[in-house]
Amino acid sequence: MRVSNVTVRKRLTVALFVGILTFLIIDVRLGYVQFFLGDKLTDLAKGSWSRNIPFQPKRGEITDRNGVALATNISTPTVYVVPRQLKNPADTATKLSKVLGLDKEKTYKEITAGESMVRLKGGRKISHAKAKEIRALGLKGVYIGEDSKRYYPYGKYLSHVLGFTGIDNQGLMGLELYYDKELRGDEGSVKFYANAKGERMNDMADDFEPPKNGLDLKLTIDAKIQTIMERELDNAQAAYNPDGLIAIAMNPNNGEILGMSSRPNFDPANFRNVPQEVYNRNLPVWSTYEPGSTFKIITLAAALEEGKVDLDKEHFHDPGFAKVAGARLRCWKAGGHGSQTFLEVVQNSCNPGFVALGERLGKEKLFSYVKNFGFGTKTGIDLQGEGSGILFNLDKVGPVELATTAFGQGVSVTPIQQVAAVSAAVNGGILYTPYVAKELIDPLTKEVVMRKTPVAKRRVISEETSKKIRYALENVVAKGSGGNAFVDSYRIGGKTGTAQKAQNGRYLENNHIVSFIGFAPADNPELVVYVAVDNPKGTVQFGGVVSAPIVGNIMKDSLRAMGVQPRKDQIEKKLKWTDTPMIKVPNLVGMTKSELQEQMVNLRIDASGEGDIVVRQSPEPGIKLKEGSTIRLFFGKKE
Repeated sequence: MRVSNVTVRKRLTVALFVGILTFLIIDVRLGYVQFFLGDKLTDLAKGSWSRNIPFQPKRGEITDRNGVALATNISTPTVYVVPRQLKNPADTATKLSKVLGLDKEKTYKEITAGESMVRLKGGRKISHAKAKEIRALGLKGVYIGEDSKRYYPYGKYLSHVLGFTGIDNQGLMGLELYYDKELRGDEGSVKFYANAKGERMNDMADDFEPPKNGLDLKLTIDAKIQTIMERELDNAQAAYNPDGLIAIAMNPNNGEILGMSSRPNFDPANFRNVPQEVYNRNLPVWSTYEPGSTFKIITLAAALEEGKVDLDKEHFHDPGFAKVAGARLRCWKAGGHGSQTFLEVVQNSCNPGFVALGERLGKEKLFSYVKNFGFGTKTGIDLQGEGSGILFNLDKVGPVELATTAFGQGVSVTPIQQVAAVSAAVNGGILYTPYVAKELIDPLTKEVVMRKTPVAKRRVISEETSKKIRYALENVVAKGSGGNAFVDSYRIGGKTGTAQKAQNGRYLENNHIVSFIGFAPADNPELVVYVAVDNPKGTVQFGGVVSAPIVGNIMKDSLRAMGVQPRKDQIEKKLKWTDTPMIKVPNLVGMTKSELQEQMVNLRIDASGEGDIVVRQSPEPGIKLKEGSTIRLFFGKKE
């Protein structure tokens, strides 16, 4: 059948229209893909081609208050493998294993496991020397990524406070954990591109996304004071072989911790080498025990604030014991102290005298002060694992419990609670929250991102009462049981403590925690130091014998490091027969050498300079030195 021309033209028109419409749709689609989806599809393609080699951020440094680095970082390369790029996996495994000291079979399984990228387990945080060896091998598909490892330049120094990090630089303990989010930063990477076969696409440039480093953490710790403290604890460890040691130094006027240490301690870089209970327990904030006589400061504060005692005018007779509800509570001194003022009760740490003060106060009033000073609750220090201590329930406190609490027995407290409470007793009456972290700082801009300021919880006593406490406790050091903490030319106050340790409901024999808490200068305290020694061996277990001299040594060097000037207005020390007599340094400036020979002063002279006239001396006149000490004289010529 013959088709008409009209029909042919119609069919051609339809075919043409369909063709044009089809090409139009294709063009529109291509245009949409090209102009609207192009970037998205390219990014998706790049995503499927890309491989990332991570670059770890630099973890923020931890420094002391003066910028001394206490925890920092060292560069440690890490080995990455892209399995699809390996030309000869067996040969690669052999060579890597030889350099890294790994098992060849395990390495081979690891790099042929089908992953797009493998971080070699035995190739993490390796030395730069080994990284150089691996680069020199020129192995296809093997890359060296930048990593870092935490470094503690002072080893065991401040270990419980600083804590430590894990293999991935994550904080695991101490400040490293408490401030982990701020310290760790954000990961960066080098991104390169590979085709479907895993082969590197050399025509596409690598992308580098730099890591964002963590914030630096500045502490309230003073490295000079911490060093002095660590030295004295090492000496005590060697001298007494105790079961444990605790030391805290704090600024009583704001709660800043200036030093904190304990024994046993550990090296943060090798924490796995010690038992878990050693590194998990920061004893100054974790441990709880009966405080002993250091707790008498709280009883004294309550009695003075409530007007229950006049230290100088009132007298108390101590027969060596106090009878309370049928119980016989003994004084540490056999036979007692006899008749004494209440100032001497404090100086002598007389238990019966403090029993009397407790009875005058009554249980409600005494325990209200105990709780107001912060005992029974956590201080809120920014360290993990803080204990809260144990107090008697008030409805279970009878006459005996009241009496023993008054002299520090039967209650359980933490060292940090004692330091915070005694600081409040001597600083004018304000209880502060202790803290260790001072600032978080951006390492690039040096901008302070976070700054902690002192937190005053409440007033616990008046300034007048605080002044009386300082006076009494300065007498304890100059004339009483704390004499071994006395430091020439520095006004120091303090209190001894000797507490029996309990086990299974019974007190242990010849096993005590002996302590001393001191502060200086006594009229305007800038430093409080607490030291506790757990079961010292080979010595009389008294706080005044063991702990007081440790605190005295820490105080002496710390005050000098802080720039606190020596004073001439000390309370005269009551000398024991074992003490070396003290001599007040005379004014020798202006004297000739012949005149010096006429001076009847038992002091050694270290002379320097030319001439016959003393033009300068050190120390200055009025400072007290032990007999036989050395003074330095500078000679010049008469003008």
